[in-house]
Amino acid sequence: MIGENQKEKENEREDPKVLSQSWDWHVRRKLAWNPDTPEEILSDLARDKVQWVREAVAGNARASLSTLTLLAEDSSGFVRAALALNSQATGEMLEMLAADEMTDYDSTLQKNRYLVKEAVARNPQINSETLAFLSRDYDEHVRASAASNLLLTHDLMSKMAKDVSWLVRNNIAGNPSTPEDLLIYLSSDRIMDVRATVAQNPLTPGAALAALAADKSWEVRETVAGNPNLEGSILEELACHWSWMVREAAAKNPNTPAETIRKLAQDPDQSVQKAARSRMK
Repeated sequence: MIGENQKEKENEREDPKVLSQSWDWHVRRKLAWNPDTPEEILSDLARDKVQWVREAVAGNARASLSTLTLLAEDSSGFVRAALALNSQATGEMLEMLAADEMTDYDSTLQKNRYLVKEAVARNPQINSETLAFLSRDYDEHVRASAASNLLLTHDLMSKMAKDVSWLVRNNIAGNPSTPEDLLIYLSSDRIMDVRATVAQNPLTPGAALAALAADKSWEVRETVAGNPNLEGSILEELACHWSWMVREAAAKNPNTPAETIRKLAQDPDQSVQKAARSRMK
């Protein structure tokens, strides 16, 4: 009898209906995130008094269209931002949220961020008109979010590759959809971080990688030394660089010739030795 009562209590604790009425909002939030939570429960949680529970529902791809429509007009900007990232958000919802002026203070940058618009700009289901609209936003972080979207057209990317904000150019440099001609253009950007991002992109053409391997910044050379498409002859040169971090990156690259790896295994720096000897094993 005791065993049956204990099992019954455990079943109650796992029952979504019981969990949705828990006094602990963390429990309700966890339930709201769960993709297996029944729609009727998600619908109830979408009206929860705690915004973080509603935010979890807004991010749940299993939430119904009616539930998402309700949350699109939620009083909390964090809820609307979560919805803006939901793969099930409709074009109409995203178009509406693209004009959302909700901001939250970013203590790291010491400025306000337009969290909803940034989220909309990153949504992979966004339509081309809305994405183009956000790519021209006055806020650099919104434009930077748009610059990371795989759906950007070549024309929009060309314009954003010349954006005044290096954050925007940097995200274009790291976008897997960025064509080779723009990667070549950005490989000579005046900002080191942008050049380093181009150096890291596996789609960057060989000619641009070769130029980056001779970059004035050792940080860029370190990054390009880790690119899996870099030629072995260039890696041989980088393996002789004065910075141990560049040599270590070269030691880890699968294209580095075996003879160069054997030399790096005797490098004065222990980190370089370790990386090279790991390759030899």
